[in-house]
Amino acid sequence: MTRDYSILQSIKISVLFITALWGVLVLDSLFSLHLGHLGVYPRVEMGLIGIVTAPLIHGHAEHLAANSLGLLVLGSALIYGYPRSRWPVIIIIWLASGFGVWLFGRSSFHFGASGLTHGLFFYLFFISLLRRDRRSIALMMIAFFMFGGMLMSIFPRDPDISFEYHLFGGLAGLGCALAFRNWDPLPETKHYSWEKQTDGNDDDAIGDLWQQSPEEVAARHDDADKPGPKP
Repeated sequence: MTRDYSILQSIKISVLFITALWGVLVLDSLFSLHLGHLGVYPRVEMGLIGIVTAPLIHGHAEHLAANSLGLLVLGSALIYGYPRSRWPVIIIIWLASGFGVWLFGRSSFHFGASGLTHGLFFYLFFISLLRRDRRSIALMMIAFFMFGGMLMSIFPRDPDISFEYHLFGGLAGLGCALAFRNWDPLPETKHYSWEKQTDGNDDDAIGDLWQQSPEEVAARHDDADKPGPKP
């Protein structure tokens, strides 16, 4: 699906996903569903279901609020800037980050969309370094200005935060940047009238006068004033 979305359409898609996450949290709270058990539990067979469901689950409103801004900005940037790779990138980050947590994470339930947000950030960051076109760099600068701290949050700090999800999300984003760096077409380069070179037959009002001495310029004017055929 390679349809081009405007920035407004991209934001709307991100908002719809975030709204769905808030709906899940509200249902969990109202009906005491205890959806945290749908998170990833490492190296346990029942924990495999969390590879698919964990990014949809959040422990409390503060947890989801912290991820909502990242999903809005980073998700919109991906959807807008990378029409061919956006959906494969999201799927790979979603599944690969959860699988990495299942293989190597601490023995606890891991859930939340922070693995996805970190994957999106790392993708936007590294693909801009690989492609180096104006759009990629602009999107990366926005992402880095707002979420540059994600480069450090892949390391353990708070035992209550799943740095493993951050780490494997970031690694998945880096892998996607390497794999998909040539998938999306480069944006067309705009050309302006002042950049166009003049035709060689066009008269140049100045010509090479700036290279001549005042004596040479005066001699040329004297020759032009003399009667007779001109060269």
